[in-house]
Amino acid sequence: MSGLLEVRYFAGARAAAGLSTERIAADSLDDLTSLLADRHGERLALVLKAASFLVDGLACHDRQAALPAGATVDVLPPFAGG
Repeated sequence: MSGLLEVRYFAGARAAAGLSTERIAADSLDDLTSLLADRHGERLALVLKAASFLVDGLACHDRQAALPAGATVDVLPPFAGG
């Protein structure tokens, strides 16, 4: 069963989504990115393909790992500069 998550967008992800935060139910990062792309369109879908994700403040590289209900997921697009 999907758990309700808080998704926080930063930088270009915020611009692509058109908001800074939202709540959505998803089981994994793959599930979440698919739902968000459907909800917000191709511009955000492109950002999500290159984005990094923090789940409750910890980097998450396994997009198929189960997300705990109530987790906060930060969407961090690639940043320019060095």
